[in-house]
Amino acid sequence: MMNWGIDLGGTKIEGVILDPSGNVIDRRRIATEREHGYEHIVSRIALLVEQMKEATGLEPEKIGIGTPGTIDPPTGLMKNSNTTVLNGQPLGKDLEAAIGVPLTLANDANCFAVAETLMGCVPKEMPDAKVVFGVILGTGTGGGLVINGEIIGGAQGIGGEWGHMFLDNSGGYCYCGRVGCAERILSGPSVEKYYAAMSGRSLTMKEIVPRYRAGGNPAATAAMERWFHYFAKGISTIINVIDPDVVVLGGGLSNIEELYTKAVPQVVNHLFNPRMDTVFLKPELGDSAGVFGAALL
Repeated sequence: MMNWGIDLGGTKIEGVILDPSGNVIDRRRIATEREHGYEHIVSRIALLVEQMKEATGLEPEKIGIGTPGTIDPPTGLMKNSNTTVLNGQPLGKDLEAAIGVPLTLANDANCFAVAETLMGCVPKEMPDAKVVFGVILGTGTGGGLVINGEIIGGAQGIGGEWGHMFLDNSGGYCYCGRVGCAERILSGPSVEKYYAAMSGRSLTMKEIVPRYRAGGNPAATAAMERWFHYFAKGISTIINVIDPDVVVLGGGLSNIEELYTKAVPQVVNHLFNPRMDTVFLKPELGDSAGVFGAALL
């Protein structure tokens, strides 16, 4: 049976068909066009499925869909999506009506985690791993938990969502309504905001990191060292609770080498265990992880 997956993003919708061996049969993208509203997004996903059917002559039996946000299990409605027009909507029900096949929906961070667990870095580097935590560090902060190859979504659909656990009051107010969320400290925009407060100048992460590496920029040093400290503190809480074999770091900020050389060694300072046996891995699949994970659902 072919595995069909759709990755719904804020700016693009990507689809893939994988054969039973994981080879790509078809892969394509179209714009999300979320500015046109919820119904339009549903129609765009249905359009992409039709394009894939026409291109391959295949018919899906079921489709996995990765979403920016989660389905609330008791209500079936979307929540916690930064594509805000999706929130409060019965996305799964409406998509099944539009596409006409059974669907499985999961958060995009969960899709990342399961793809790296089954197809990416984990089978290559830690093939015996039973518990994997996937981290997204980029414009937001997210996570996904995979145990024995299965996503743990949780009773409320928020399993693994460490971005909105409390980390420190210095993070300030979060869009979720609380104060001090991990996302308000660890995401790229949050580091940029802290740098601007320290220096009086707004720079992107791509500009802050080389200034930190060059030395002589106190604001860059303060911003990056704060990021390392709170990453270690935040991820140590996850390790203390679920004790994963592997943590896979994804998202744009996972490409910053100092995350592994400066931040990860600090994790042990916050652990209940006297040493850190958890292995931190770089992702293998790049921007394919989300759509591959959706197909694996």
